[in-house]
Amino acid sequence: MGVYDRDYARSSSEPGRFRSGGGGGGPRQWSINRWLITICIAVFVLDQFLPATIAPLRSMAPGLPEGAVLDPVDRTALQLPSLAMIEERRWPVFTIAPDGGKPTALPGLPSNPRGFYSLPILEKTEKGLAVATGTYTIRDEAGDTRKGTVQLFEEVAIKGPIWAYGYFSTARALLQLDEFWGLRGFEFWRFISFQFLHANLTHLLFNMIGLYFFGSMVEQYLGRKRYLAFYLLCGMAGAGAYLLLNFAGWTALQLTGRAFPVLLVNDPGLPLVGASAGVFGVVIASAFLMPNARVLLFFVIPMRLSTMAYGLVGLALFSVVFGGDNAGGEAAHIGGAVAGFWLIRHPHSLHGFFDFLGRYDPTSRSGAAYRAGKVRASGGSKVSDAEIDRILAKIHADGLQSLTSREKKTLREASRR
Repeated sequence: MGVYDRDYARSSSEPGRFRSGGGGGGPRQWSINRWLITICIAVFVLDQFLPATIAPLRSMAPGLPEGAVLDPVDRTALQLPSLAMIEERRWPVFTIAPDGGKPTALPGLPSNPRGFYSLPILEKTEKGLAVATGTYTIRDEAGDTRKGTVQLFEEVAIKGPIWAYGYFSTARALLQLDEFWGLRGFEFWRFISFQFLHANLTHLLFNMIGLYFFGSMVEQYLGRKRYLAFYLLCGMAGAGAYLLLNFAGWTALQLTGRAFPVLLVNDPGLPLVGASAGVFGVVIASAFLMPNARVLLFFVIPMRLSTMAYGLVGLALFSVVFGGDNAGGEAAHIGGAVAGFWLIRHPHSLHGFFDFLGRYDPTSRSGAAYRAGKVRASGGSKVSDAEIDRILAKIHADGLQSLTSREKKTLREASRR
């Protein structure tokens, strides 16, 4: 998608006109938007060169009969194969076959995308490491119980260490009692870190294009640090929406055996990565600022910015309701869009997000008071809240392009408070 009549992006020496969001000069003069794009690209490239690591996702017991209960296992004796063991082919690794077929070693093992594998869990014995098995108990129709054994597996991702310690999942964000490994969860940093990770180059490219075209507009409206708060909060809202729908869907599935519309029934251990939730928030915000701007969807189809933005949200909602292939990702997109919709209409709520930086933080209330004191001391005047409200109402009604040079200057100065 591309914007070809962005008034704010045209260079001009006219006072008060919005500047290009490139953030020229050295890194210290870069815009937050440029920093976000740079960090996402740098993380993706760096992770390709760092030594790979194994990131456990979920435990499995393929072949476990329906209605069977797996007996408790000795967790202290279990471990996963190391990468060295895998490279030496000491243990089998199951994944999707090169011709697109499914692995045939054991029934029940998933056909995984590239980079995701099913590894046998190992057990320490007196003779060394062996493939771990678990016993299960099942009751037949006559009421008699019988025992059986199944092999234990772990679905893993073999990725760079940044990806491994940064991806988001319901199980990692909440508390999960894994029957093989024990307690996992409360890894709250993943609400932030997943926003800088991407599944592949195409995923990265499309998200960075969205940030490049629309992020500068929102940043110049909000100011640098409020824009950073806005972006991160939209991403966190996306992760929260995914978590709530997945937790509710998985719980309902375990209790009733049924999948309900809208709720996500994928395993809580499956990962979520990408800047898309934040980007959706940015696109929705830009549609509020310049609803009538003409954009090129896929660089070909012309339409109003607001039409494109809300159309994308509609497609995401359709995917969630009808269980599309990427319903989990689309749920995160909707969460980010909802947050962006609300925050851009209540930018004052972003004040104080960085108060821990102290009174010199431009977005904090203490920082605003500090600067206001300097202005009064120097004989300057302070723009009234009523004037800011009038300008915001004008933007909502007619778009950002309707502002005069003086109004743009006033808004830009107020965004730095």
